[in-house]
Amino acid sequence: MTSIGTRLFTLLRGRLIGRDADGRAYYESRKPGGYTMRFRRWVIYNGDEDASSVPAEWWNWLHHADDAPLAAAARQPWQIPFQANRTGDPAGYRPPGSDYRGGLRPHATGDYESWTPDA
Repeated sequence: MTSIGTRLFTLLRGRLIGRDADGRAYYESRKPGGYTMRFRRWVIYNGDEDASSVPAEWWNWLHHADDAPLAAAARQPWQIPFQANRTGDPAGYRPPGSDYRGGLRPHATGDYESWTPDA
């Protein structure tokens, strides 16, 4: 949820650069500032505020790695669509033996010998 201060700052000092497929809006300050004299960049999230949900092309732009975000037409056919980090989510990765997958691990094969210190 965007605070009132962020909304006012965006209204007074920001200009909209673009939006991604999930509706997040990306802004840049109208004037450069700070000790680096660069334009300040920020994102207004649509719904849940999760930094891992920002696509790579916009992440590069936000962190001044690119001067402009990657256009959708510039994507290669082998690139898969962006997915946010699903850790802690029911759709997240659950390895074999995880409690969320029943807690059953495969049986040991017998090639493991535990270490014991010499007494």
